[in-house]
Amino acid sequence: MSDPARRTLPEGLRPETLAVRSALAPSQYGENSEALFLTTAYVQPDAETSARKFSNSEDFTYSRTSNPTVRSLEARLAALEGTEGAIATSTGMSAILLLGMGVLKAGDHVVCSRSVFGSTINLFAKEFAKFGVETSFVSQTDLAEWRAAVKPTTKLLFAETPTNPLTEVCDIRALAHIAHAGGAILAVDNTYSTPALQRPAELGADIVMHSATKYMDGQGRVMAGALCGPNRLIRDVFGPVLRTVGMTLAPFNAWVVLKGLETLSLRMKAQSEQALVVARWLEAQPEVDRVYYPSLASHPQHDLAMRQQSGQGGAVLSFDLRADTTEAARAAAFHVIDSTRVLSIATNLGDTKSIITHPATTSHGRLTEDQRQAAGIGQGLIRLAIGLEHVDDITDDLLRGLSTLKIR
Repeated sequence: MSDPARRTLPEGLRPETLAVRSALAPSQYGENSEALFLTTAYVQPDAETSARKFSNSEDFTYSRTSNPTVRSLEARLAALEGTEGAIATSTGMSAILLLGMGVLKAGDHVVCSRSVFGSTINLFAKEFAKFGVETSFVSQTDLAEWRAAVKPTTKLLFAETPTNPLTEVCDIRALAHIAHAGGAILAVDNTYSTPALQRPAELGADIVMHSATKYMDGQGRVMAGALCGPNRLIRDVFGPVLRTVGMTLAPFNAWVVLKGLETLSLRMKAQSEQALVVARWLEAQPEVDRVYYPSLASHPQHDLAMRQQSGQGGAVLSFDLRADTTEAARAAAFHVIDSTRVLSIATNLGDTKSIITHPATTSHGRLTEDQRQAAGIGQGLIRLAIGLEHVDDITDDLLRGLSTLKIR
């Protein structure tokens, strides 16, 4: 009988298989489901072994620095993204914090899309600025703006694609060329698409960032984040920062995300299909002014999105309601949201339960009005994260509010 701990996976496995099988080898007990190691410390046989292990960051000594369950998640994420390594963090925002602490210093410059998640804007514009890091915010889709913004001090280009909440898509390969020509690195937030649809490293991105809280968990249970990339950054740059600062992922959360990843491809396919049905339905509603969803032919970056995202749009879409004034737009959005009985009114996404959100007062509520306008976030904008309910129940729920707006 073969020892399960000595079996190695063959090369060339498909992502669906890697999402189920990539992990550390089983323990001596041969468990088929990855083990959950709930321990803060690891007993050493003697002082000499302890000294040797503490000098080697790859060994297990203390769970702030490493844990077998977390290591399994990191191995699986790296396999899915096609990178040498991955490092897991407590949240998606802590992953971006780790990114900045690892590659930036006072006097450095960042070029970032102005269409990214509101907290990402605040992290670069406010928090990093306290330590002498300058950030220029540019159009998500205008390559000339990205190119013109690069300075001799630019060390990082940062983009998420598609964006939250307007689903704008950037050309990852083109941004990689711009970054590398300027001596900088490109980091891409791949939270919306996940490696089930999009693998930025294959298009030239140096670092792939995730809020694993979203689709990687997939059921709204735990917080988690990650950076995926080459070992020269993951192991040699970010590893020492994480060990010192401690934005560490809890083992239980890592185990939950490991289980979520096993169904990632199935969920992303099903939820993308449902989102397209809802997006097309919304385009036909008289109260809706515009729908933002990459799979729609009306989307400005439709062709690019279909090339980069495996022909699928993901599970998030947004739409603007028709209104004559800002106040009327907000009142209409609140009416539609408050009229729902099935959708969850929440700010998360990536759940099996569909979620409806008013971005201007939630995810982008801490931005200034000028920042929101620059990002295209109006008061009549509603974001949907489509789950796994029957699609007719989703559209029926939206119709409760749309059908009772005064425009009809």
